[in-house]
Amino acid sequence: MNKYFSSPFLAALTLSPLLAHASVESSMQAVQSKLIGTVLPLGGMLGLGFAAVSFFMGSPNAMSHLKLAVIGAAIGFGGPAIIEFVRSLIH
Repeated sequence: MNKYFSSPFLAALTLSPLLAHASVESSMQAVQSKLIGTVLPLGGMLGLGFAAVSFFMGSPNAMSHLKLAVIGAAIGFGGPAIIEFVRSLIH
């Protein structure tokens, strides 16, 4: 029983200095950079792929899918520029 208790306790003591020096701002910047750099472009590409498949399969809603996919891709790939524009308005 003592062996099982000591491992998590020692791990918590080892990681506590890292957790104490972590700031909310740096964590939020990391989440933001991951979102802008990975998730938004991936979502834009998936949307364009879905619209292309819908268009080639002859769906009656293909043009609306394509329009929405282009808007989504513009937002996805233009995310850093949009965020910098909003930041410049705030400051």
